[in-house]
Amino acid sequence: MTDALERGAVRPLPPTVRAVRAVLRWTPVAAGPGATRTRVDADLSALLLAPTGRVRGEADLVFYNQPRHPSGLVRRLPKLRDAGGLLDAVEAELALLEPGVTRLLFAASAEHGFHAAASRPRLELHEAPRGGTAGGVLAVFPLAPAPGETAVVCGELARTADGGWEFRASQRGFAAGLAALAAEFGVPASPDPPPRPVPPGAYVPPRRPAPSRPDPRRHPAYGYPQPDPAFTLPPQGPQFLPGR
Repeated sequence: MTDALERGAVRPLPPTVRAVRAVLRWTPVAAGPGATRTRVDADLSALLLAPTGRVRGEADLVFYNQPRHPSGLVRRLPKLRDAGGLLDAVEAELALLEPGVTRLLFAASAEHGFHAAASRPRLELHEAPRGGTAGGVLAVFPLAPAPGETAVVCGELARTADGGWEFRASQRGFAAGLAALAAEFGVPASPDPPPRPVPPGAYVPPRRPAPSRPDPRRHPAYGYPQPDPAFTLPPQGPQFLPGR
């Protein structure tokens, strides 16, 4: 196993590496106080950054509700469980990315917090499998999100002057989740963000319709119903109603 990197470390990628797989790993422990205890669940996202340090548009954020970049060169993989715990992964074909993408930023998010002391999250960077052969580990970066942080920058790949790539072990936390992290890099905040997908088999409580406000025109007053607003008297008065 490759030695773990400390925050701030930089590791050049071998020039033969053309595609990578970034893997977020954690232990799915139950965390939280009392009845609110929930199993830690995390997601890995990627942001394609221009030389400005910001995305060129919303499509440059690859996350659970947009799992594939329009180019097809950066994509999320299905979440899996193995002997080491849970993992979420993003694969990127670095050699084919257009020159306008100078950095590929990785972000980990956990809606209910990471509880890092127990879940021990870390980012692993692998060479992507080729021809059925698993790629080797290029870097391992243990993460230490602070209490209250629900999203963290967990490393990035950056182009080098000679045309190659290097991995930078950077970390920065956000208390307001992935939306706040993405906004920091130019992704506009949505006024009504799409819900996070519900895992297959999870219980979803039935949605109750919003209570309707009573129509004051039909609401009984002092024990008597109010007149029907659609009923009008003829101009001659009630004595001229038909049948009288």
